Amino acid sequence: MTGFRAQLAEQRWDDHRYYHHSLVNQSLHFVSACTFLTAYVLLFIDPAVASLLAWGVAMTSRQAGHFFFEPKGYDHVNKATHEHKEEIKVGYNLARKYVLMAIWGAIPVVLLIQPTLFGTLEYPDGFMGYLRHVGIGWLGLGVSAIFVRVMQLWAARDLETGLVWATKIVTDPFNDFKMYKSAPRRLMKGERMDHHDVDDFEDLKAA
Repeated sequence: MTGFRAQLAEQRWDDHRYYHHSLVNQSLHFVSACTFLTAYVLLFIDPAVASLLAWGVAMTSRQAGHFFFEPKGYDHVNKATHEHKEEIKVGYNLARKYVLMAIWGAIPVVLLIQPTLFGTLEYPDGFMGYLRHVGIGWLGLGVSAIFVRVMQLWAARDLETGLVWATKIVTDPFNDFKMYKSAPRRLMKGERMDHHDVDDFEDLKAA
């Protein structure tokens, strides 16, 4: 368990220091974390609504931070090129995210064209029924995306790396809430970039 926790802290630290320089990105991650935590509660009440909230608000704000606001040039803080960071990233790098988000965007289109998904679903009861089908489709996508990446990491490295990454993904909203809760305030004060230091790593190890 000590090794598992050490790997989890390392994966969180690498993700933080490599991919969360922008305070706009951090602020959007804070919004995403709050939304995901709400969705986690709703998951036990109404999975379709929880998924719509998670993918429609939490994931879009989260990925917008990465796609549009995170610097993609040479990382002088970590002395690494963007290409190197993308190559060594444990989870979904930008190339994998493009595929994931393309599938995410395709699900509502497919269900609009085929409301019953070739007879596998009941015909939706109006627009709200259609949205609920989309929500369940997105929920399935989320579970599948985690499972597929765990299998890929198991094949490329080992099972523990995949399970550590899956644990990180599921617990990211709690960690992001703690790590980035001050980002909106710092952003309003005029700061734009964060300078990561060892204190951040100590916070992650303690989490």
